[in-house]
Amino acid sequence: MRTVFEIAQAVQTGKLTARQAVAESLGKIKELNPQINAFVETWPEEALRRADEIDARRARGEKLGPLAGVPVGIKDNILYKGHKASCCSKMLENYVAPYSATVVEKLLAADAVIVGRTNMDEFAMGSSNQTSVYGPVHNPVDFGRVPGGSSGGSAAAVAAGMVPAALGTDTGGSVRQPAAFCGVVGVKPGYGRISRYGVVAFSSSADQVGVLAADVKSAALMLETLCGRDENDSTSLEDKVPSFSQNFTPSLAGLRVGMPKGFLDDLGEEVKEKILAAADKLKDLGAQIVEVEVPHAKYSAPCYYIITSAEASSNLARFDGIRYGYADPAAQNLNDQYELDRAPFGFEVKKRIIIGSTALKAENYAECYLQAVKVRELIKRDFAKAFEKADVILTPTSPTTAFRLGEHKDNPLAVYLADLYTCQGNIGGLAGISVPCGNDGLGLPVGLQFYGPILQEEKILNAAYHFEKAL
Repeated sequence: MRTVFEIAQAVQTGKLTARQAVAESLGKIKELNPQINAFVETWPEEALRRADEIDARRARGEKLGPLAGVPVGIKDNILYKGHKASCCSKMLENYVAPYSATVVEKLLAADAVIVGRTNMDEFAMGSSNQTSVYGPVHNPVDFGRVPGGSSGGSAAAVAAGMVPAALGTDTGGSVRQPAAFCGVVGVKPGYGRISRYGVVAFSSSADQVGVLAADVKSAALMLETLCGRDENDSTSLEDKVPSFSQNFTPSLAGLRVGMPKGFLDDLGEEVKEKILAAADKLKDLGAQIVEVEVPHAKYSAPCYYIITSAEASSNLARFDGIRYGYADPAAQNLNDQYELDRAPFGFEVKKRIIIGSTALKAENYAECYLQAVKVRELIKRDFAKAFEKADVILTPTSPTTAFRLGEHKDNPLAVYLADLYTCQGNIGGLAGISVPCGNDGLGLPVGLQFYGPILQEEKILNAAYHFEKAL
């Protein structure tokens, strides 16, 4: 599969037709998806028709958008008018979107071709893509292992070459962690850079749309297409969006890369070895490695799970069979309706709703939720102080490589800790990118993560771009 840049350039110059690019993508999906289960639905006729329209416009001499003819997958919690958006849950199995998300509108305006919706953990709750009602996604690197989550379908689709790029959402690492597990690039900008309008909410203060792509430059082009102010989302930022894909510096000379004190202590030897080797490579490229401290980051995971579960318990209250969601015809009274209509939620979703509702109870609010919010502010301050010494911060993306399907069935804590290094970015509102930095002894990809301050995404993209080239 060609990269986003290669396809767009070839279509714009006439060396490749949009139909050829889309047909190649659909062929790969047909061939590989039965084994991988990355896509839950594709729209081949519609995609080819749209590709033909793009080709016809080019034949007439019309200017095409920056993503002309590029096949893209979208996560199943992103609305696309007239298409199903189920969040991979029985609760929304027949829900058809009445409007399109802002990110979908921007993709279409840029002449991308959306070929289908990708598999995900139910309502984006999970770190392994095993909670989907459509079944688990298999990692293309090793079919017996998870692709990461919750955007595992998008990551697997890119890693398998089904599409050159896909959209995911990132609430605690759900773009970057699966990118690491599958050996692709995953990036989320700072909170507010991309509109959340038309994205089914999990945790409103942490949810973000992100991009999975085969290379950093393609991710940068996708990002600059999606970022920007949206009047439909009051949390979106008005700041000017740079040309990320054109702003790479000639080298990394003078770049200050922060290594947080103690962050490598609990890593497995192979992952630790790759991260230290990456730091040495960055020094070879001219970067300066400096030690920084983010002492409260160790509380990110419990802080994240309390805050996001609390927000989820509120956001998912609308799926009651009356406003949205499944309505059981067997319900005979109001109590039946409450019980039966919410039964389709999977175990992980129910668990987080219960955790969130418990944290918000009057007798627990001050001790649980309010404390988590206070710790969140301390984590933000720690990172702000760290960025006074460093331009970007270097961490592992995940403490381990991809684990086996079902491996942690009886140990949910082990799955939650897969987000140990990524949830810090959502709690702190940071920009983050995961880029491959080699493989372990089993050939499984290891992910390297760069963090940057909000509104300074070009710094992490630039660091990742030069590291990728050198590797």
